[in-house]
Amino acid sequence: MELLTLLALAVALGTDAFSMCLGLGLAGVTRRQVLVISLTVLVFHIVMPLLGWYAGELAGALAGRAAGIAGALLLIYLGAKMILSELKSGDAANPKVVLVNNLGLFLLAASVSMDALSVGFSLGTRQVNLLLTAGVIGAVAGVMTAAGLLLGRFVGDRVGKRAVLVGGILLIVIGIYMVLS
Repeated sequence: MELLTLLALAVALGTDAFSMCLGLGLAGVTRRQVLVISLTVLVFHIVMPLLGWYAGELAGALAGRAAGIAGALLLIYLGAKMILSELKSGDAANPKVVLVNNLGLFLLAASVSMDALSVGFSLGTRQVNLLLTAGVIGAVAGVMTAAGLLLGRFVGDRVGKRAVLVGGILLIVIGIYMVLS
């Protein structure tokens, strides 16, 4: 696989993570959370193509849909909680608790990396350097995750409390889209 094609694939796989993290960043995240979330998504985007390579299409279809729905529902929950917290007390910090919870972090990372599972299966039918491909996909997804979180945090700091409402709505829309697609 040529480098430009690989980078285009990696960016396409990283867009879910970027858009999700843009919404999360609007609610406000710490530097530590940016690092932990970005590294977790990076690792998932390396592991998932490898699992897809070995597990095959059937396992990817079954696990991918279930984890995708669970992750989408978690995003909808986070978005609703952000909006309700902001409307009630002006303090939307509660959704950040889910980000430090191991299960919440696992579900978020799994939900944005499930497409990499099926890509791994597809790559298994081609002559590619799987470790290099998975590494590039993971690195790009990690950078896009950090960029989404940092951009969301930057915009949130500048726009103020209204950004939390926008972030909540964005997470709900992304979650609904993930359930429907």
